[in-house]
Amino acid sequence: MSDLQAVIAALTADGAEIDALVAGLDADQWTQPTPAPGWTIAHQIAHLAATFRMAGLAAADPEGFVALAAKLSPDFSANVDAALAGFLSDPPEVLLTRWRAERDGAIKALAAVPATDVVPWLVRPLPPAVLACAGMMELFGHGQDIADTLGVRREWTDRLGYLVGFAVRTWDFGYLARGLATPEVEFRFELTGPSGVVWEFGPADAAQRITGPAVDFCLLVTRRRNAADLALVATGPDAEQWLEIAQAYRGPAGEGRAPGQFAD
Repeated sequence: MSDLQAVIAALTADGAEIDALVAGLDADQWTQPTPAPGWTIAHQIAHLAATFRMAGLAAADPEGFVALAAKLSPDFSANVDAALAGFLSDPPEVLLTRWRAERDGAIKALAAVPATDVVPWLVRPLPPAVLACAGMMELFGHGQDIADTLGVRREWTDRLGYLVGFAVRTWDFGYLARGLATPEVEFRFELTGPSGVVWEFGPADAAQRITGPAVDFCLLVTRRRNAADLALVATGPDAEQWLEIAQAYRGPAGEGRAPGQFAD
């Protein structure tokens, strides 16, 4: 199996996991508030539907995506609200059907792009495997909000390795989101997956280090848990600062989560 095929398989499995969380919900449950301020479960799925729609367009119709991107507002939040509006007016059963169609369409489109090509995206063109990993990051974060709302404890697998690799690739996003200078140092990441495998990135002798469970790392970079509640260890002042600002997505950091907000 090629790297792209493997990522596509992981993305497909993650999408099915989120689908299983919401497929049996009643209308009232779709309106439950999630830990993201102002967002219900319907907002979470609408956002995923809108994001996968854009990814599918980028992969299947690059020129169409570029034309769409050129019309976006400089106001990131305004773009998010506009994208959500196209889905939130739907009743839950329609929203669920549309989310499935956008998800499956994007996965199919990404799988059809040659692995050595790039796909246009909001900041810079990305290989299809990397954009698929970005999709996994979206599913992880918004899926966690849904799981927290429903009181569901998720079962983790080593598919997390793709999200870990993506977050290491985008390690500077937390600085960019806050207008901070990115330190001119290399970090060492040593993160342990659910099976016990250790994923290592960066120079082995780096002074700035992040170590700990991969699950906690993913919760950190999606800002679904506060660093104080995670078993991650930072060595070095830059690494310590990074724990406080880490995020694997562009745009505003958001409020994040408070220390002790969740029992786990």
